[in-house]
Amino acid sequence: MNTMRLDYPIAVLCRAFKVSRSGFYAWSKGKLSPRAQVDERLKVAIKAVHKQSRETYGTRRVQPELEAQGFIAGRDRIARLRRELNLRCKQKRKFKATTNSNHNLPVADNLLNQTFSPTRPNEAWVTDITYCATDEGWLYVAGIKDVFTCELVGYAMGERMTQGLTAQALWRAVRNKRPEKGLIHHSDRGSQYCAHDYRKLVEQFGMQASMSRKGNCFDKACASHYTSLRRSDTISGTRRRQDSLMPCAFRGGSLPGGSYKHSFLSLYA
Repeated sequence: MNTMRLDYPIAVLCRAFKVSRSGFYAWSKGKLSPRAQVDERLKVAIKAVHKQSRETYGTRRVQPELEAQGFIAGRDRIARLRRELNLRCKQKRKFKATTNSNHNLPVADNLLNQTFSPTRPNEAWVTDITYCATDEGWLYVAGIKDVFTCELVGYAMGERMTQGLTAQALWRAVRNKRPEKGLIHHSDRGSQYCAHDYRKLVEQFGMQASMSRKGNCFDKACASHYTSLRRSDTISGTRRRQDSLMPCAFRGGSLPGGSYKHSFLSLYA
């Protein structure tokens, strides 16, 4: 840049080489200050964390990652450096409804009743449906989570949000865990969970059906929190074929893949 400044404006060169004008002038005048040198090393580490998190970590989650690497910095300083690097988190897509409670199908009583204190695994499961956008259209994901272990015990993915999708997730959960009779199966009042065939399947496995009342999302909050974070942390902003989303849709937790130390796994562990 020092040799090319005679032919091009400094502002253009700084944009091309992705450096700040103040940093270039400080360098041209002599050695950077100790704090400026630390800032440059922090920028490299921040960019690495940003890439490793698939551009999903904000300042609060970047800070402990930097501390683990030996960089001690406040959130304001990290935020300033992120602005200088023009780093931003990927945003979740516009909300898309996945629950249709306008039906005449029978519903179950609320047995869970916002009680998230089971004493053993396979005592209470909560289930929910989420979605993500792909190059081939919307992809729907049904997941079942154990309230005690916070483990994803069953899941299914498909192009349509049907009763068959939720049934496949339930079959996989039962096959994986073989729960005893009496397990509480909690869901919302969506038509997929109120369907006669699905209710028969729940009864066949000896489970107790439990459903939140309309407009009350607190009983399945842990499942909804899981699916919302899974969308924003691993799926949102990802445009690819549906069959290639299986590894990233369930990265972390009890399934193969990476881990999220500062995501929902730490909140419910």
